[in-house]
Amino acid sequence: MHPFRSAVEAWDFEAIPALLAEDVVFRSPVAFKPYHGRELVSAILRGVSRVFEDFRYDREIGAPDAADHVLEFRARVGDVDVHGVDMLHTNADGLIDELVVMVRPLSAANALAAAMAIQFETVLRETGGT
Repeated sequence: MHPFRSAVEAWDFEAIPALLAEDVVFRSPVAFKPYHGRELVSAILRGVSRVFEDFRYDREIGAPDAADHVLEFRARVGDVDVHGVDMLHTNADGLIDELVVMVRPLSAANALAAAMAIQFETVLRETGGT
């Protein structure tokens, strides 16, 4: 099991920064531009943890020593069911240097976008941004 999966399943979002490369890139399912850096990506993931309900991983694809892993998940945002994947790439040091999230259906992406828009003010406060 990938350490990122273990941390998320334990809802231990304080453990996640240690799994991320300093220059990690996060590609959101609801934002065109990627987000960069361990501090910001960690804060975004904490925000997602406040939005998703009944989160669970259903499947993990990738060999234990592979650089790429896909984690299939299900969750809810309010009364909308979300089906998605976390695609992880790890660098030579074993740290996640790219995280791409995709969700379906469109109603789930819309619900996630609306909920995260509310969270983003908190995310920016957590990182000292404006």
